[in-house]
Amino acid sequence: MYTNSSTSSLLTLQSLGLSSTDIYPAFVFGTLTYLIIMFSNLLVLTVIAMNKKLHKPMFILLFNLPISDIVGATAFFPHLIFSIVAENRLISHHACIFQAFLIHVYGTGNLLILSAMAYDRYIAVCFPLRYTTIMNSHNLMKMIVITWFINLSMMFTLFILLVRFKTCRTNIVDFYCNNQSLVKLICDDTSVNNYYGLATIFLLMGGPLAIILYTYAQILRTCVITNHTDARQKAIQTCATHLIVFLSLQINTVFALISHRIDSSSPVLRRAFGVSVLIFPPFFDPIIYGLKTKELKQCIVMFLKRNVGLTM
Repeated sequence: MYTNSSTSSLLTLQSLGLSSTDIYPAFVFGTLTYLIIMFSNLLVLTVIAMNKKLHKPMFILLFNLPISDIVGATAFFPHLIFSIVAENRLISHHACIFQAFLIHVYGTGNLLILSAMAYDRYIAVCFPLRYTTIMNSHNLMKMIVITWFINLSMMFTLFILLVRFKTCRTNIVDFYCNNQSLVKLICDDTSVNNYYGLATIFLLMGGPLAIILYTYAQILRTCVITNHTDARQKAIQTCATHLIVFLSLQINTVFALISHRIDSSSPVLRRAFGVSVLIFPPFFDPIIYGLKTKELKQCIVMFLKRNVGLTM
């Protein structure tokens, strides 16, 4: 569908394909999922913020993950739930760009934060005697600021390149707005956008992956030569959990991004992988890290006992 952006400010997202009997269950499922995501991530944020014994580099870095997850979930779920109730998939052009920006900030943020957490574990396991020196408060704040600066600056540039164009189509090919689907609405030459997009994919996917592989290879090497069985087991367990979270996010993200550039790729699979990036990490991250991290788990249980009368 061809149109002038100056005469039409509404875009149409991909239909959810819900029948009239599916609307209520879909609304309940979407609402409950979003509420669980918000509660669990806010719980982790609150517990880390309120417990001084969790004010350590590992947990301060972890503190940034639920922030990123909340950004991603809030960019996706409220409009999805509204569109289910309203039974239409319309979204304004400006709202679509804003949603896409937040979703890309979320995805990039998670990859960079997980990389920073992997570096922290690398220093803790491989250089335990120098850990407090290397991961002091000054260096820790530099890591966090640099992580968010890289994220926001690269995504800001990506969308500055996008908004300079007028659109000539109105149909978004995905269930939510993203850079690739918005670029497909443009009829002008978008080669600069494509080159920059490929560069960001290479840097933001390849960089974190290289950090993860190197740090965990060194951690496993240290675990092999150490004589402390308990320390070895704890380190391997932590790395395995962290690696599963990272790889599941990266594989789904890479497929969702690359499939836009391959005409023969399945749109159904692309949409499924894309939606999974926005649902599963925000849902499972607080559960995984809350249950697998002993100190955080103990503080969460104490907080719930004290505030909601939970009995364990």
